Formats: sequence, structure tokens, C-alpha cells
Amino acid sequence: MTAADPLLRIEDVSRAFGGVYAVRDVSLSVAEGETRAVIGPNGAGKSTLFNMISGHLTADHGTVHYTPATDGGVGLPQRIDRFSAHRRARLGIAIVFQGARLFHRMTALENVMVGAHARTRHGFLSAALRLPGHHREEAAITADALAALERVGLKDWAHRSADVLPLGQQRALQVARALCARPRLLLLDEPASGLRAGEREALAQLIESLRQEGLTMMLIEHDVAFVTRLADRITVLDLGREIAEGTPREIRDNEAVLAAYLGQESAA
Repeated sequence: MTAADPLLRIEDVSRAFGGVYAVRDVSLSVAEGETRAVIGPNGAGKSTLFNMISGHLTADHGTVHYTPATDGGVGLPQRIDRFSAHRRARLGIAIVFQGARLFHRMTALENVMVGAHARTRHGFLSAALRLPGHHREEAAITADALAALERVGLKDWAHRSADVLPLGQQRALQVARALCARPRLLLLDEPASGLRAGEREALAQLIESLRQEGLTMMLIEHDVAFVTRLADRITVLDLGREIAEGTPREIRDNEAVLAAYLGQESAA
């Protein structure tokens, strides 16, 4: 990976449902260490774009290139738009979906350990036979999960049921689960949705700490103030198309962006 190579490069991706485009001819590049926000009115195509990056949806056309890590450092960009979601996860792309998707009969620690499944090497047979390799891997995953919980401020909750966590801490638990996969690219799909002011502030501080650590992130949010505080650059979608890209200051002053948001408010 050279200085000119982005971590993620999307070129002219489109996805239609029933003949209606959710995303149409969108292109963007994300540099390593960057926090990129994707904003836009309801129905703009933000989540569809994220699902095409993570592999949970396949683009009708267009390409997605990603630069994975290797044992010796950083590899060469790969075209991944036909890779499965699981294969992309193994390459270091993790997503935190909108809404709390937790295993409620499991502890916080067990929930986070699930996030390591994409990088495990020993399968079901090894676990069933309790082979040494499985034990070593399980011990390493447990240590990583505890470290991820500490990273998001939930280490003291490790052995408590996920059921008892307030919504803000459930969202932090989802982030910890994604971090346990050791991602190079973390996708956050409206992580602040439904949170109270104090919970939003705690989440913002968590994202800022990950940003300072150098983790590359992409963030979907409706709250422009939340986004402009955290993002290095912002891409704006409206009706599936990119209408603007720039720094937070540039986006705040962009007439096309203002028209998209004010038009939505007028129609409400």
C-alpha cells in the first residue's frame, strides 16, 4: 500500500430494488486512519451503501477495492465486491448495525467473543474434541474480548448478562464485539440512534478515542452536529446519489446539502 493507495475505494456502485435505485453511481475513497461520515435525508441510500461495503448486499454494478493487512504489513488493493460478508470480515471489515443486535442470554464477554469468529482457525471438530489448538485460541479470544470491553469502558460488566445493560452500553458492547475482530475498517450504521444526550456524548467520546488510535472508520448518522464533531470528511447522499463531499466546514456551507435537508423538513 503506497501513500497514494486508499484503504477503501468505491467506484460507480449502484443497487436497485424493484427497479428503483437505492444507490446510483456512487464513488468515494477512504484513507487509512480517516473517519469518514456518510449523511443524508431518510431514504438517501446510506445503509445500502454500507451493506455493499460489508458484503451483506451485492452491487448491481461498480467496484469495491480494499487493501487488507498481511503478516508482513499491508498488502495490495483487492477487488472485493463479489466477496461474501464473511470473507470481507476475515479481511478486516467489521460493521455495527443500526439497533442493538445482541445475544441476550449470553454475558457481555460472550457477546464480544462472538466478534472474533471471523478470524478463528480451529473449527467445530477441534472444539468438540477439546484439542490443544482450540484451547490456546479460546484463551487468546477471551483475552482479546476482555481488552475490547476495557477499551469501551465495560470491563466491569464482563460477566453480567447483556440483558441488563442500558441502551447506551449495549451500543458500546456492539462496538466492543466489532473491535474483537481486529478490524482495519469499522463501519458504524447510525450508532447514536435512540440514545439520550448523555449516552450520545459517551459514544462520541468512544469514537473519538478510536479515531485517535488511528482506526479507520465510516459513520452513518442523521445528527449533523454529531458527525461534524467526529469526521475528517463527509460524503452526502440524496436519493441514492452523491451530492457533496468535503470537510465538515465545507459541508455546513454547501447549498445543495442545505436544500436536501430543508426540503425534507418542508415535506414533513
